[in-house]
Formats: sequence, structure tokens, C-alpha cells
Amino acid sequence: MTPGLSAWLLPALILIPFFGGLAAWYAERWSLTWPRWVGLLSMGATCLLAVWIWLHADVPPAVPPHGSPEWILEFRAEWIPRWGVSFHLGIDGLGLLMVLLTGVLGVLSVACSWREIQQYVGFFHLNLLWNLAGVMGVFMALDLFLFFVFWEAMLVPMYFLIALWGHSSRGGRSRVYAATKFFIFTQASGLLMLVGILALVWLHQQNTGQWSFSYAELLYTPLSATQEMLLMLAFFVGFAVKLPVFPLHPWLPDAHSQAPTAGSVDLAGVLLKTGAYGLLRFVLPLFPNASTDFAPVAMALAILGILYGAKMALVQTDIKRLVAYTSVSHMGFVLLGIYAGTTLALQGALLLMLAHGLATGALFILCGELYERLHTRELSRMGGLAHRAPHYATALMFFALASLGLPGLGNFVGEFLVLFGSFSVAPWITALAATGLILAAVYSLYIVQRALHGPPADDTCVEDLTAREKLMMGFVMLALLALGLYPQPVIDLAFAPLAQIANWYALGVPPP
Repeated sequence: MTPGLSAWLLPALILIPFFGGLAAWYAERWSLTWPRWVGLLSMGATCLLAVWIWLHADVPPAVPPHGSPEWILEFRAEWIPRWGVSFHLGIDGLGLLMVLLTGVLGVLSVACSWREIQQYVGFFHLNLLWNLAGVMGVFMALDLFLFFVFWEAMLVPMYFLIALWGHSSRGGRSRVYAATKFFIFTQASGLLMLVGILALVWLHQQNTGQWSFSYAELLYTPLSATQEMLLMLAFFVGFAVKLPVFPLHPWLPDAHSQAPTAGSVDLAGVLLKTGAYGLLRFVLPLFPNASTDFAPVAMALAILGILYGAKMALVQTDIKRLVAYTSVSHMGFVLLGIYAGTTLALQGALLLMLAHGLATGALFILCGELYERLHTRELSRMGGLAHRAPHYATALMFFALASLGLPGLGNFVGEFLVLFGSFSVAPWITALAATGLILAAVYSLYIVQRALHGPPADDTCVEDLTAREKLMMGFVMLALLALGLYPQPVIDLAFAPLAQIANWYALGVPPP
């Protein structure tokens, strides 16, 4: 890549959805259709830019375990030099895959809301695109002050998406309640993480005499065992709420059940992944000794999340809440893979993050489309969709099978690598986690049986998938098949950063 040109590609990944949101808001004065096209083109351009970076990047085949992190691209500009704060962006294979997932799900979020959102369409797309711009910044920020700014910036638009365009119940208070609950949980945990960031920076200043929020410099801050454990817990809670880790998950079912379809796709596909990304990028490298000591607790929480999420999914009658609880279970596998700490387990966690984002995002789109047609999410009022809407039934069956981990699809590869990579570290915990696969088959087939088969609740004619919806579902199906049948390009792209994180985790202290 040309250095002068490539330096601006990373800010462009943030600026395109940012200004696209402003343009969509402004375009509403002419037509309700224009904001939709502006949003679609903005996220499409972001997606293409991420693919272009992947195709033209010089990806290192491996990074020495004793070396500093290597970035495919970097952008740095001074911001607050007195306090060591800079506008520092960087991307490696791990971050690039997360950015690409954000772009893909951003396109799907705009497309799935084409008919659903009919009020304040421009303001809706402003919030949606600004949320995605904040997520892009989270995946690229290499300055912890800048990271926290993006972390907080993505919360406010999501609050408005749920509170203004969510589904009302109980006199219209439910969507505001869900949005407020989401905001309080994430804001409180974010403030705890901010305390951890400031404490880490202060300790770095005490050791070096210089203020710095740079990830590369803070990586080697000398810490006592107590300091490291306390700081690690502050960061862990901040990311665990977003993941979400049991028992810090109560905001998730309400937020998903009340959010508009695009908000649910964004939450499940992207925002949950920021928590897992934070654990991989910050918690394990910054606090490897404390993370190793905390690993048994984290893996126990992962098992509880896997089993609890699956159990709660089995007793739901609302199809969106059912899918929401499956995310708690699937993210338990991701947490298990992260704290197992082997390269295989980390690769499995990453593949599962990508596959879960696509499969669960598609399931939420299908739930939203069904609500548009039946005006209900109650499974007891469904049935017979296999005959009434065969294309819809085919898509729902496919993504239900993906969710249960059918071989040949991306979820299976991710879960298999997590279990295989974790077995040598914690065989009994891994065996318990494997029972979650059985429960996943039960709740996935429960959705299929209740929604697609049996006698219909009424004789209402159900519209099958439109051409737009078929295009969305077909694309996600192909992506999951590609991840399941040939995941090697994804594994190769992220091999170097994941192998380095695994080495640091095993060695205890990242050497300079």
C-alpha cells in the first residue's frame, strides 16, 4: 500500500458511516426512501473498504512471541500531548475481521429496516450509522482514552434506537425501560473500566515519569500482583457486561425483545463482540498474570452462561427472547475459548464470534419479518409456516441448524476449535461445556417445531420472503457455508495476533 494513502483508510472507516448518518438525517426532508439508500451505500462503502484493505494488506504470517504487536495499518495524530493522548488507530487481522463483520451487519441492519421503520427515518439512520461508527472506532483504537471515547459513543445511539423505535408494551413503557436498563448496565460498567484505565495510566506515570494512554506503552507497565488483579477485574467487568457474562446479562433479553430488528442485529452481531474483543485485545495482554489466576473463575462463569442461557431459551414463549438467551449460551463458549488461552481456542473463539454474528443476526431478521407479517412473537400463535411460507421456513431451518452447530457451517468450526483447544487446559470444564451443544440442538429444534410445523394458530395468509429478504438471507447463508467449509483464510488473517496473545498468556508477562 502507498503509505500516504493507506494512512487515511482507517479514519475513513469511521468517517464514512459518521457523515453517512448526517447525510441520511438531512435527506429525510426530500423523501423517506433517500435516508435508506444513503445508509445502505455508506455501510456498503465501508464494507468494500475493509475488503480492499484485506486484499491489499501485507499480513505477517507470524509475530515473534517476544516482539511488539504488529499492525497492518496505523494512523496517528496528536490530540492532547500534555497527557499523552493521541488519535491513534491501528488494525491487525483480528481487528480487520471485526471491522468487516461490522460492515456486513451494518448493511443487513439497514436493509432489514426498509419496511419496518416509517417514522423519523432520517434520525433512525443517523443513530444506526453513528452506533456502527463508534463500534468501528472500538475495534481500531490504540489509545486507551480514544478507546473509551468510542466505547461510550456507541451507547447513546443504541439507547435511542431502542427507546424511540422499539416495540411497545405495558402502556408504551417497556421499550424505554429496556433502553434505560441497557444504558445503566453498560454505563456503570464502562465507568468502572474508566477508573481502571486512569489507574493504569497513573501507575505508568509513577514508573516512567511520563503520561501516556498508548496501548503499546501501557502494555509493559510494571504492576504488583494486587494492582494487576484489581485493574484486571475493573477491565473484565466492563467487557463482561457487554459480552454478556452470566450473571451480568439481565439487560440483554429486555433490550433484544424491545429493540427494532436493526437494533437486535446490531446488538447481537456487533455490540456483544466488542466485549469479547476487549478481553482479547486488552485484558489478556495487559494483565496476563492476573488473567491466568482468574481463568478458573472465568471458565466457571462460561459454563454457567452456557447452561443457563440454554435452559432459559427452552422455557421462552417469545421467539425474540428465545434467540436472545441463545446468545448468552453461545458467548459462554467464546469466554471459555478466550480464557483457555491456547492458539486453537482463541481461533475458535474468533470464528464463533463471526459465525454467531451472522447466524444470530439472520435469526433476528427473520423474527422481525415474522412480526411484520403476524404482529406477534408468541410461538403459540405460529405454526404451519413450512406450508404457508416455504422460503421463510427454509431460511429459518438453515439458521436454526447453524445455531445448533451443524457440521459444515461456521458455528460448528468455532465451537469445535474452542472445545479442542480448551480440553488440554481444563478437560472437565470442557466436557461440561460440550453438554451445551446438546441443549443447543434442543432449543433450535424447538423453534423449528413450534414455528414451522403443527397446525397454524389461524388461517391468516403469510407473505413469503420478498426479493430483498431472499437476497439478505442468501448472502448470510453463503457466508456461513464459506466459514464452515473453508475457514482457512480467516484463520490465516488472524493467526499472528492470536498466536502472540496466546504466547503472552502462557508466558505470564509480555516481554518488551
